[in-house]
Amino acid sequence: QSLAMQLLKLVLNCLNFDFIGNSADESADDLCTVQIPTNWRTIFLEPETLDLFFDLYHSLPPMLSQLALSCLVQFASTRRSLFSNPERAKYLGNLIKGVKQVLENPQGLSDPGNYHEFCRFLARLKTNYQLGELVMVKDYPEVIQLIANFTITSLQHWEFAPNSVHYLLTLWQRMVASVPFVKTAEPHLLDTYAPEITKAYITSRLECVPVVIRDGLEDPLDDTATVFQQLEQLCTVSRCEYEKTCTFLVQLFDQNAQNYQKLLHSSSRNPLEITVQEGCLAWLVYFVGTFVGGRLTYTSTDEHDAMDGELSCRVFQLISLMDAQLPQSSNEKVELAILWFLDQFRKTYVGDQLQHTSKVYARMSEVLGITDDNHVLETFMTKIVTNLKYRGRCEPVISRTLQFLNDLSVGYPFYLLKKLVKIEAVKFMLQNHTNKHFPFLGVSDNYSLSDLRCRTVFYTALTRLLMVDLGEDEDEFENFMLPLTVSFESVTQIFNSSFEQEEAKRMLIGLARDLRGIAFALNTKTSYTMLFDWMYPAYISVLQRAIELWYREPACTTPILKLMAEFMQNRSQRLNFDVSSPNGILLFREASKMICTYGNQILSLGTLSKDQVYPLKLKGISICYSALKSALCGNYVSFGVFKLYGDNHFDNVLQAFVKMLLSVSHSDLLQYRKLSQSYYPLLECLTQDHMSFITSLEPRVLIYILTSISEGLTAVDTIVSSSCCASLDYIVTYLFKHVAKEGKKTLRCREISQDGQRLLYFMQRNPEVLQQMMSILMNTIIFEDCRNQWSVSRPLLGLILLNEKYFSELRATLITSQPDSKREVLDQCFRNLMEGVEQNLLVKNRDR
Repeated sequence: QSLAMQLLKLVLNCLNFDFIGNSADESADDLCTVQIPTNWRTIFLEPETLDLFFDLYHSLPPMLSQLALSCLVQFASTRRSLFSNPERAKYLGNLIKGVKQVLENPQGLSDPGNYHEFCRFLARLKTNYQLGELVMVKDYPEVIQLIANFTITSLQHWEFAPNSVHYLLTLWQRMVASVPFVKTAEPHLLDTYAPEITKAYITSRLECVPVVIRDGLEDPLDDTATVFQQLEQLCTVSRCEYEKTCTFLVQLFDQNAQNYQKLLHSSSRNPLEITVQEGCLAWLVYFVGTFVGGRLTYTSTDEHDAMDGELSCRVFQLISLMDAQLPQSSNEKVELAILWFLDQFRKTYVGDQLQHTSKVYARMSEVLGITDDNHVLETFMTKIVTNLKYRGRCEPVISRTLQFLNDLSVGYPFYLLKKLVKIEAVKFMLQNHTNKHFPFLGVSDNYSLSDLRCRTVFYTALTRLLMVDLGEDEDEFENFMLPLTVSFESVTQIFNSSFEQEEAKRMLIGLARDLRGIAFALNTKTSYTMLFDWMYPAYISVLQRAIELWYREPACTTPILKLMAEFMQNRSQRLNFDVSSPNGILLFREASKMICTYGNQILSLGTLSKDQVYPLKLKGISICYSALKSALCGNYVSFGVFKLYGDNHFDNVLQAFVKMLLSVSHSDLLQYRKLSQSYYPLLECLTQDHMSFITSLEPRVLIYILTSISEGLTAVDTIVSSSCCASLDYIVTYLFKHVAKEGKKTLRCREISQDGQRLLYFMQRNPEVLQQMMSILMNTIIFEDCRNQWSVSRPLLGLILLNEKYFSELRATLITSQPDSKREVLDQCFRNLMEGVEQNLLVKNRDR
């Protein structure tokens, strides 16, 4: 057995090998083609090869039979081009024969490992072979029936191996999706089995509800990621023989809804039974949403749309029934399901010119009086307002509702937004966004601080709706901002009086989140200026004060710093103020003050433990860096002005950048993704436009920065490695231009810039820094899978021209490290690299 195990593992490793090096992530299961080498062809053509592995599966104990099945999964994924057409048909016939044997003697599948591998094997059959090919196999009718029965049994045992079900549904989803494209006369029989699979999935999920609730088991509905994935697969399967499926679902829905109403109105209201019934309704609403969302333009008919109307009517009626019980009772699972349905309905039937004639509205206007998408939008908005009003304590429902509101407010196509802002519920929200109407905006003690996160989304959506008709109406904007004005005034009073810290802190966190949402949505110069005038100077100074006081508390500083970073973003050129306006400079000064205050205070915390260093310090630093980057690259401040008028805000913020940087280790810079993604692009910005600052740094700081570039060159994250290449390119180009100028010694160049002199002197003292980087880049290009070739090529020429002697040594070392057969090739490559490159001409030759 031990020998059999080792041999099977060896075979599996051979079949799993990434023969052409195209898979970056070997753990993913999506790459379903095994690029078998052509000289293994004869082994694959012998029918005995497959028979051997099926025999091993049947005769070995579970631990080993599982490995035999894993090998078969790879055999089923052999690249198509290995065979001619007749050979492929024969090979597929042998695979199907094996499937038939396994399903006729299913005892081995009771082992979870075998079961899982067999499900993967079935999914691969459809990935690699077309439905037209499968249908032609001799045993197809018997085998498809066996697979259908196997799938139905698997679905009924919902508590067993939910991860394996994914593969079975993948098989059916892909089979049904191929039906319109099958050209052969042989029957595919899917219209018989697909409705049965859909039916089995639906009934099994409804049957699991009472068991889960009575025995207190884990509810499959709680794992929304898996549920959504399975529903997405099911929606394709359900569209095969759609009439059967819809009729079945309508019956179930009516029956469950009637039972639910009876229970609600019965005198003995049994809470357990009501919960069970609500669980079933939640599943049914998910199914309706799935079926409606599965509509495909090219296969859909008027009858199908009419059925969608039948199903949708029932959910809209359920919404009214559920909302009528508020605020006494509400069921989170049903509410989440309803939001899923509304979103699917929106994507399918709202806002497309096609849909106005759609039969979906025919039934809905009879039953509910909903005649077109105007009415549907009203229903959507009423539902959103109801949820925000009465479900303020239920975080999942609130955040999903706000996500839905946000999706609506993005406004595609634009005429939808025009319709939305005419709806009463929207007008109500724009005029009454206070905690009196929407409790989730409250800041009382029984809310945890992280609950306030969803407010940003709320205000982004609201502001988008406000912008539709705002134009240049400043009074309208002032009215909209009134609740925030009132809050800010009360925070200012608290600051000036006895100072109740907790209350002020909560209010400020909420305000910072709200304002960030508003700032994110104001994408025009006019509207952004209104916000700036509202904020500056009074309210910005309140935020500055908060950073001073509560720098130890990330729950408070993070939202304020993020607001500042959003404020500095010159999105859609919104920050290009009028010629006579000093606003750009004033805004930069505020950002500079905040970054300096935060940076100095945060360094006073001293050494922090490993688990505290990110939340208490590095997170804040990374937000400061991205704010500074936005300011430096936003093109709305002329930085020379600061020096000209003796204003030290620019110098201070750069000094704060250096201080914060030196308090972070190189390993942390690369380890924390958000930090590296804000530091490296900021550095790119500094080397591009502010080399005089870089050259003025002390040697130890320069060494630190250059080392960070050197380490970042090989980072997996392309944002980091590309920024490093760009920064290095700017530094090398700057140096090169300086060296070229020094060589000319004309009268005008005698006053050689001190900055260039300093950098050149530093590089001559530390030649190994640039040499090491050249070596890293060369090794990356020659030996690694280089994902950003263009970025890597930019600094290379400058490095070579500045270090010609080292380059020839490196070239010799690289060539001698190769086996004899490859030395000549590599040498030729090096010659080609430098062919036609003229010495001392960097810019002209770089593209070559």
